[in-house]
Amino acid sequence: MKNFKIFNIVLLILTLCFLGACSNNESASNTGKTDDKSNTEKKLKIGLTVPNLSNPFFVAMSKGAKEVASKYNAEVTTVSADQDLAKQTAQIEDFITKKVDLILLSPFDSAGIAGAVSEAKAAGIPVVALDGFAEGGIDTVVMSDNVQAGKLAAEYLVKQLNGKGNIVIIDGPPVSAVTDRIKGFNEVIKKYPDIKVVAKQNGEGNREKALTVMEGALTANKKIDAVFTINDEEAVGVQIAQEQASRQNEFFVVSVDGAPSAVDALKKGGSFAGTSAQFPNQMVLDGVALALKVIDGKKVDSKVLIPTKFITKDNVDSYSGW
Repeated sequence: MKNFKIFNIVLLILTLCFLGACSNNESASNTGKTDDKSNTEKKLKIGLTVPNLSNPFFVAMSKGAKEVASKYNAEVTTVSADQDLAKQTAQIEDFITKKVDLILLSPFDSAGIAGAVSEAKAAGIPVVALDGFAEGGIDTVVMSDNVQAGKLAAEYLVKQLNGKGNIVIIDGPPVSAVTDRIKGFNEVIKKYPDIKVVAKQNGEGNREKALTVMEGALTANKKIDAVFTINDEEAVGVQIAQEQASRQNEFFVVSVDGAPSAVDALKKGGSFAGTSAQFPNQMVLDGVALALKVIDGKKVDSKVLIPTKFITKDNVDSYSGW
């Protein structure tokens, strides 16, 4: 009888141990399932296409994309259109095929990209334009206040010239960001009849083309007092042409961007006088935040403007840069 009681006690202990082990295994199994679910949770997929990654402005945008990837634990694909409308169109079509959750578009051609934007919208993908408006039905655009940027550059130029002189304008690609800068610049300049625009050429937003067209302007005009370029890359090209013609003391240059090259030029001293600084990484961050609101069914403003700040040698040391 005693042996029977001992046997029952041992059997009870073994049963309890077995049940405890099963409970632990089930708990571990459930934990594993939870981890698997966490690991396979859908990541936010974002496509960013920019006109040209050889331009520091768009490099700064790509840095903003990395901030976005970290902030939202997102998968961000950044591609360069190399200033080719067909290539940018194909990139958006590729984003659609890959079923990204949202598209950030810095357009090379505001009107030409309309078809690709329409395709993305038909696929139910929000499209946010950056640094310039795009046709085709974008949800919103995040950009610098480019009219203000042009005005700030013009106001500085007018003040330095005392309202009188010969100037050259180096224009750029057919996007709203550029046309708005020219618009703001002209709004100020037209108030000063003694300021003459002796040449206006398209520098295509890059230093090589700006160098070429500035060489022509220098040949055609014996006296130039100031030059306005639509971005800092063009300003670099203008300065090279100026130096090659040994006319670096003849005129000064004002621009838009606030790029690293502009910061270096201002600190170095010389003909580069100032630039209306933009904040490209902030455009990307704001663009994603707005797109997420669209995905959640919330209304957003059709246009969000980020103010610019005019940087000269007097305040360049306090400018954070890109």
